Amino acid sequence: MSIIKTYSHLITLRSFEERFEYCKLASQVGIETFGSSRYINQDFYRSKIWKDFRRYIIVRDNGYDLAHRDHPLADDEVIYVHHLNPLTIEQIMDDIDRAIDEENAISVSFETHQAIHYGSSEYLRTTSFAERRPFDTVPWKK
Repeated sequence: MSIIKTYSHLITLRSFEERFEYCKLASQVGIETFGSSRYINQDFYRSKIWKDFRRYIIVRDNGYDLAHRDHPLADDEVIYVHHLNPLTIEQIMDDIDRAIDEENAISVSFETHQAIHYGSSEYLRTTSFAERRPFDTVPWKK
């Protein structure tokens, strides 16, 4: 039996890394929603009900990746809304309340979304910067 992940629990986790670990799926990209039934998934994500729900989640999370205040999303960045518990075809077709349950959704960046689905933190953006040195952008002047 798998554990049902919730937004309420996610936001109690203090660090971004803990939240990522809680969300990661370990190589479960597209299970049951792709393949020959991909059109069902795509129709749902183009629907007005999804677009309204997506907008609500983005506003709720206030522009933060995994709703973590130390990870603001850039103003020009495309924000993804990730289902904490992946949806099945049956849920998209027969249980719309599950598909738009605010306890099952979180705002994330593209990189975080990739990292969650592939179960690897190597996709996460780093917040550290390389130390600048004189002439580091003009190596011929060294």
